Order: sequence, then structure tokens, then C-alpha cells
Amino acid sequence: MTAGSDWLSALTDTVSIFGKSGNTTVPPDANAALVLGDGTVFYGRGIGATGEAVGEVCFNTAMTGYQEIITDPSYAGQIITFTFPHIGNVGTNLDDIETINPACRGIVLRADITEPANYRAVQHLDAWMKARGIPGITGIDTRALTQRIRDHGAPNGAIFHSKSGKIDIDHLKKAAKEWPGLNGMDLAIDVTCHQTYHWTETSWYRAPNAGGEGYGKLAEDTQGQLFGTAAPAQKAWQPVIKPKFHVVAIDYGAKRNILRMLAGTGCKVTVVPAKTTAQEILSHKPDGVFLSNGPGDPAATGKYAVPVIQDLIKRRMPIFGICLGHQLLGLALGGRTEKMPRGHRGANHPVKDHETGKVEITSQNHGFMVVPSSLPKNAKITHTSLFDNSCEGFKMTDHPVFCVQYHPEASPGPHDSHYLFHRFVEMMDHEKSITMPTAKTANGK
Repeated sequence: MTAGSDWLSALTDTVSIFGKSGNTTVPPDANAALVLGDGTVFYGRGIGATGEAVGEVCFNTAMTGYQEIITDPSYAGQIITFTFPHIGNVGTNLDDIETINPACRGIVLRADITEPANYRAVQHLDAWMKARGIPGITGIDTRALTQRIRDHGAPNGAIFHSKSGKIDIDHLKKAAKEWPGLNGMDLAIDVTCHQTYHWTETSWYRAPNAGGEGYGKLAEDTQGQLFGTAAPAQKAWQPVIKPKFHVVAIDYGAKRNILRMLAGTGCKVTVVPAKTTAQEILSHKPDGVFLSNGPGDPAATGKYAVPVIQDLIKRRMPIFGICLGHQLLGLALGGRTEKMPRGHRGANHPVKDHETGKVEITSQNHGFMVVPSSLPKNAKITHTSLFDNSCEGFKMTDHPVFCVQYHPEASPGPHDSHYLFHRFVEMMDHEKSITMPTAKTANGK
């Protein structure tokens, strides 16, 4: 047998064990399994919490930022497969989180987690997952799993990390098959905040006196006059001293870095729960409303979110939406959303901005999309995916409303789209200049 045929034989064996018609060989060190709704079985080694979790199996192609990805509330109801093999090598820390309580159902990795090697690491990823009740599995052929998702769509899956080493495959097959899927699921209600609060943290930077604490880039310092003196060494951000605008952010599962970006452009940010009424939002006297990202089926969340958004649009409130917020805006205009076969999840998705002609490399995480043909005439498509031509953004031509499907705040990912937060500020500034004289007249001043 030649070297080439040895390699081909090994590859064939791998596909047979981890692949397409179920697993026939159990590795001797297996104490975990991932079972898909079609009966396909992947054996591996357990990490994180022991126990069972059921959800939709998706994949993310980002090579960095795994802690931000795992803590993104938009992954509620999903089991995340990382296509990059070396996950966990920089450990975990107290800063790189997008929410305090991760909502993903499980983690799937190719290689075992190595000991962390990073000056910011405070905990091993395995221990971090265990503390948060997230089960995981390593040692499986993530390439075969990713190809299966690519070719056949995101399947239901059941992941089980056994404390004893015993795994009931039939039970897992049944659990995966019977899970209803994300269609019709309102998961925003599970990850939204429970009460209104104010957000003050801005984008991070590396301060000269930070002593190694903190990193990253402060939002473009065109608003430098808004900030006070240098922050203390333990803080890698500066508070907004004189906010020019007040933004109410509706939290459908908001990432922290979105809130940082809003504050970093000089805004006072008030965060409200997903089911907050239009009247309650207006009682805060905002200059603009932000519709956040979030998980689940937008049509399900839209049952209570859409009437609120429609009311705000009628009042000519400046609105900026991201991800789920983009989808809810589409529904509020009478459009339609549908589930994508495999979704967009990664940090290198090219998107064309039709207004500038430029291509942005974007961070994405969504499994539903707005159907462009369903939008009304006063909605203009502004951004399109160069992967599949799906709608990545639109604006209203007769109202101060715009949105994007992708994540301009990144975390993780490129910073090509930070300008959108400044565009929102410019929109609020324009509307304020138009409405202020009217307001003064109405008040008799």
C-alpha cells in the first residue's frame, strides 16, 4: 500500500466512524457523544459540565474570540461547532464576555483544550464551561460535521457528557429527533434583561497607565471633548461626561460591545427589556431607539416586538437595528423572514455597501433572514452578502430608520463597519435639528 493510499484509507475510516450513516466504532476513551436528529453519532471526550443538552447544531468559522462567541446571547438554543481546531489555548478571562450568563446549549471542538498561554487568562476553558453548566465534546471530526451542516442544513442535535462513561445513544437519538427546532421559538424572552438599567462603559483602549490591563481600540476619538480625564489603571475605557444624545436600547439579547459602541459615540444609553411598551420607551425621552441582536425566530419575537416598533416608526423616532433588530424591522414594515439552510456565522463575511460601493469584511451570526422581495417600496436594500446575495441591510427612504443583519460591533471580528454607529448619531442629530424648533413652539418657549 502506498503512502497516498494509506492516507486515503485513514480518511475513509474517519468518515466511516464520524460520518454519514452513524457510528459503528466507539473510541476507547469516549465519554461523550453528539447525536444528530438523523441518527448520525459522533463520539468524543467530554469537556465542561456533565449532562445532556439539546439544540440546533451550527458552526462558526472564526479563528479567534471564542469566549465572546460562546457568550453571545444570539446562540441561545444552539450547539456551537468551532471549525478552527485550537480553541481554548488562551484560556478565559473576566472581560471578554458579551453576557454574564451564556445561553448556548453546548460546544463541539476538534482538538483537546490545551493549558492556556496568555497573560490575561484567569481560568481554563474547561473549568469555565463547567462553572456555567455548558457541556462540550472534543476529539470529533469537525470537518465532517461542518460539511454535513453545509450540505444538508443545521440539524437538531443532542450532546451528552457522561460522568460514568455510559452513553444511551437511543435516548439521545430520540431527544434530538423530537426537539422542535428554532422555528417558532421566541428565545429573546429568555435572554433579555429583567429590568431597565443604564449602560456607561465605552469602547476599550490601551491606556498609557493601564499597566497591561485592558486592550483594544477606543471608538474613534472624534468625540474627545465628551470624555473626562484618563480612566484609572483598572479601567480600559473612559466614561462619557457630556452625552449629546439619549438612546434607548431594546434588549432582545444585546451584546455588551454593542452597548459600548453606542456609549463610545457619546450617547447616554438606557437598556430596557424586550417587552417594554412604546409608551414606556417614550417616557425616557430618547433621541433614538436601538433594536438589539438576539436569538430565536424573529416571527415569534415579533408578536410583541413588531407593534412597538411600528408605533415608534409612526412617531418618526430614529431607529437603528442589528441582527434580530434588523429582522424585526423587516417584519414591522410588512416584510417576511425565513430560516436559512445553514446561516452565517463567522468573522470574515464580505458584505457590499451599495451606497458607497465598498466591501466590508463583517462578523456575522444569524440563522434567519429578511426576504428582500417582501419589503415595501419605501425600504431600500443597502447591504448585500457577497457569499449568497442575501439581504444584509436596508433603510427606509421616508423615515430615519436603518438596520444591518451583520454585527458592526464585531467582538470578535473586523472593525470595518464601526461607521454605522456614527451614522446613527448623525441621524439623531439631523432629526433633533428638525424637531427642536417645533418642540420649543409647542412648549411656548
